Amino acid sequence: NVSVLLAMYNTKKKMSRMHLFIKHLSLADLVVAFFQVLPQLCWEITFRFYGPDFLCRIVKHLQVMGMFASTYMMVMMTLDRYIAICHPLKTLQQSTRRSYIMIISTWICSLVLSCSQYFIFSLSEIQNGSGVYDCWARFIEPWGARAYITWITVGIFLVPVVLLMMCYGFICHSIWKNIKYKKRKTTAGAASRNGLIGKNSVSSVTTISRAKL
Repeated sequence: NVSVLLAMYNTKKKMSRMHLFIKHLSLADLVVAFFQVLPQLCWEITFRFYGPDFLCRIVKHLQVMGMFASTYMMVMMTLDRYIAICHPLKTLQQSTRRSYIMIISTWICSLVLSCSQYFIFSLSEIQNGSGVYDCWARFIEPWGARAYITWITVGIFLVPVVLLMMCYGFICHSIWKNIKYKKRKTTAGAASRNGLIGKNSVSSVTTISRAKL
């Protein structure tokens, strides 16, 4: 990810929409690496969280925010490809502005959706009177832990997977239709050159194919 960012920084060409999404996807992955993986690795080494309460809440917030940002930045990049392939005329209408709106909204939504970490996690005593503290989640209701895990699973895994499958499904269908149209056009052109059908028939086939697209 650092190499990708350096390559984009050193390039002299104007940054395309795809490069813009890749740049922010790399930034989101770096947030995951430095604020999700690295703190968790240090936590595993020290066995306990050594830090004040506000640091515990901030670390937990950044951990989930990075996962949301990385996942939904990929979804937005796929959505941009879907618009470019399936609705090419829309890419001519303020495409760069739309890309910035999609990227900014992804960061803002990731920041907001992970704010629940501030209320769930805190520096708490493991057992009353033990004097040992750790960064733990506290749930008021017994079903709180199950609801939290369900929310994270649905928000970070299931919803993005469904959106990605839908976008790539439409993209593959559009490409398949385009290939089918080109093959039909090539066949009609070859038949016309061989004198099998007239020019009017070729024109009709082309018109029908374009209408289907």
